[in-house]
Amino acid sequence: MSSPSSNVPNASDEASKVAAENAHLDPDVGLMLRVKNDDSSAYKELLERYQTRVIRLMLGWVNSREQAEDLAQEVFLRVYRSRKSYEPTAKFSTWLFRIANNLGHNAVRDRARRKEYQLSKNEGMSTTSIRMENVATAPSGSMPTRKLDSTERAAMVQQAVQALGERQRIAMTLSKFEGLSYQEISESMDMSVKAVKSLLSRARVNLRALLQPYLDQGLVPKSPSNIDEVEEEDS
Repeated sequence: MSSPSSNVPNASDEASKVAAENAHLDPDVGLMLRVKNDDSSAYKELLERYQTRVIRLMLGWVNSREQAEDLAQEVFLRVYRSRKSYEPTAKFSTWLFRIANNLGHNAVRDRARRKEYQLSKNEGMSTTSIRMENVATAPSGSMPTRKLDSTERAAMVQQAVQALGERQRIAMTLSKFEGLSYQEISESMDMSVKAVKSLLSRARVNLRALLQPYLDQGLVPKSPSNIDEVEEEDS
């Protein structure tokens, strides 16, 4: 006769069951579990699937394409190094973007500490104004109340997103360009769902404020004055 404890599910068995279920729901989890078992082809496939997306996310933290690519490379190195401790408790993309966000945050913090990065104050203009001016001075930039084609509109939205405060920019990137849910963004950014909703709501208000003058008259809009305050409130 078996003892009562023999019918109690083993913790490792439960973990394996959860892993199998998550792998079934998210094919990328299955790939990462193969990476955990030292499958190099699975690692290469994840790299191909997510490299461009991670670079785009890192561009939310830094303005240099080269630096964004270097950070993305470091993200995937960390993925590989941590493969043995990987547990599929969330979607693979959520886990990956959490690593990327932590790395991006650390990169910005370390750069600030070394005083290697300073905001440009060229002739009293804000960074937002400078970024938006790059769009406004394009060939069609002087045409008020113009009709934008899809390419120009997409470029302008990207410029405006880059002009947002740091956390609003990352949340908007994860929501608009990566299609993550509120829950997934909260897990990626280590915030509550309520804080994510508030952050995105304010980001949309700020985006409208940035884009409207340009859409209406081709004017270079100023950054909403409360962006930094909003970031502090949501911390």
